[in-house]
Amino acid sequence: MPLPDTAIQYVSPSTLATPGGHYSHACVANGMVYVSGQLPIRHDGVKLTESSFEDQARQVLANVAAALEAAGSGIDRLVQVRVYIDSVEHWPAFNAVYAEWAGTARPARAIVPTGPLHHGFKVEVEAVAKA
Repeated sequence: MPLPDTAIQYVSPSTLATPGGHYSHACVANGMVYVSGQLPIRHDGVKLTESSFEDQARQVLANVAAALEAAGSGIDRLVQVRVYIDSVEHWPAFNAVYAEWAGTARPARAIVPTGPLHHGFKVEVEAVAKA
């Protein structure tokens, strides 16, 4: 059942690690899902700081998919994706992992090289999708 236009649903599923700050993994409002920046942290809380860039990217995208699913959405309903990477040199590797993950979905996307990320991670992804 759709939420009233004024309602906001906060989503923090057990399939993702407990948020590390004062936020929800996703929020549903006005027919849209807003996914908070996801880091390469497994559902059991293990941080993949020492993992390869590709493994970190796969975990981050799995976390985005889990947040979308918990909010009643999915990869095929993505509207916009914003990617933060620690170095522009990782752009081609992220693009390859992302293309495999996204399949035929082609939401608007930005990749922003930022320099070091929290905990020494190499990638973070946030997204917006239709509910």
